[in-house]
Amino acid sequence: MTKSATSHLLPVFARVDLGFERGEGAWLVATNGERYLDFTSGVAVNALGHAHPHLVAALQEQATKLWHMSNLFKSPDGERLAARLCEVSFADFVFFANSGAEAMECAIKITRKHHAAKGHPERYRIITFDGAFHGRTLATLAATGSAKYLEGFGPPMDGFDQVLLGDLDAVKKAIGPQTAGILIEPLQGEGGVRAAPHAFFRALRELCDDNGLLLVFDEVQTGMGRTGELFAHQRLGVTPDVMSLAKALGGGFPIGACLATADAAAGMTPGSHGSTFGGNPLAVAAANAVLDVMLKPGFFDHVQKMSLLFKQKLASVVDRHPDVLSEVRGEGLLIGVKAVVPSTDLVAALRDQKLLTVGAGDNVVRLLPPLIVTEAEIEEGVQRLERACTALSGDHSKRAAVL
Repeated sequence: MTKSATSHLLPVFARVDLGFERGEGAWLVATNGERYLDFTSGVAVNALGHAHPHLVAALQEQATKLWHMSNLFKSPDGERLAARLCEVSFADFVFFANSGAEAMECAIKITRKHHAAKGHPERYRIITFDGAFHGRTLATLAATGSAKYLEGFGPPMDGFDQVLLGDLDAVKKAIGPQTAGILIEPLQGEGGVRAAPHAFFRALRELCDDNGLLLVFDEVQTGMGRTGELFAHQRLGVTPDVMSLAKALGGGFPIGACLATADAAAGMTPGSHGSTFGGNPLAVAAANAVLDVMLKPGFFDHVQKMSLLFKQKLASVVDRHPDVLSEVRGEGLLIGVKAVVPSTDLVAALRDQKLLTVGAGDNVVRLLPPLIVTEAEIEEGVQRLERACTALSGDHSKRAAVL
């Protein structure tokens, strides 16, 4: 039997026929030598761009010392990273994992175990919201609640009650004697860069306090500076009990984290959760290096300045191309443009202009430049968007003429 010459990677991604060999800052160099402006950032992962010198040095140094030791022994650098994350957040404890889905699994388990430890094991259900995306494991898929992601994997895991985003009455009706918590993204990324009003989040906090529930924030995409503050909930003025992080935490090196207050983590005793690779020395070194950069004075001022500039320029493009774009959404450098044409067409047209972007729900294209993006690179990205819109406008006119 002759084996096929095609890729042996499991075909679960519709991969673009484009590969890269190196990057620097906001730029990527393809295997054919062409340069691309990267406004995908590995889907909000490469927050400090590609080959950031401080991250490179931290990983190179750690690589000569220790790669893995397991969680059977103490981790001095892991302890330091956990302490730093707790110092800049609401949390008392941190669990390190390898991905956002794993961080969310930990958050779900903490929420359930919290009530079991307090004598109420019947309280295990979690309220979630339409348009959410919490991961690809069976539990996080059930929390996401999207039929297209659940199809073919058997009955969804029990324990999640989904309601419309922003519908406070629906949330109140969903709370019952089995409810353990409420899980929400401060700003939906995969769902189309959608957000509920700030008042809705404040009301959720009050509902949780009044009903003895845990408020869980999924900040896998929004956390680590993406919305202009270290954590997106800081912009809302609402503090959760549990929070998941990943993506930008390692600046490109896989690491996830679940943060929780001491009260929320009641019941998480030895043996209740674990990970072989979670918090390994290489990942911890990368995350500590990311914090070094992000916690320097002025870092988030730069993100907010670039955000304002970018959104202003994008609004002007929307005004000039109403047949292609209809709206600018988002906070910080988690920005979406709602397309009039199919969003896949816009992503492809932008790629033709050597600008990398990523689609989302609600026919939205996400623009996720690295947080260290310059004003000149913002301007360059907008010019490439303008050219893509002009090309799509021309295609639209041609199709209309044919029809």
